[in-house]
Amino acid sequence: MNKKLQTSLEFVIMLGFVLMFFSVFLLVIQSNMVDKFEQRTELQLKAIASDAQSEINLALEASDGYSRDFEIPEKVGNTDYDIQIVDEMVYVNTTDSLHALSLPVPNVTGDLQKGKNTIRKENGEIILNQ
Repeated sequence: MNKKLQTSLEFVIMLGFVLMFFSVFLLVIQSNMVDKFEQRTELQLKAIASDAQSEINLALEASDGYSRDFEIPEKVGNTDYDIQIVDEMVYVNTTDSLHALSLPVPNVTGDLQKGKNTIRKENGEIILNQ
């Protein structure tokens, strides 16, 4: 009987170590996945802000009468975000306020919106969505 008790106790101890190992392993994997998600969100926000900045700079360099439609994504991955132009800066931030980015742009009349945007240049002035 003593032998059976010892074997059972060894089995429980081994099972505990195995469960602890897998718990730590899964925790490390989850942490890595969260880091990758955060990096992906940052890159997508930067791409959105950079694309908006490029469209505005392109209109600045174009001659009067320039007009173009371009799209801004509705979401960054599964995360909602805001985009606006404040004090000659394209400002992009997630609604959970964990990520934010701003890039300089020339003076613009109007504002950016998610979805379809129309940019044009009239009399040397850059006009967005008006």
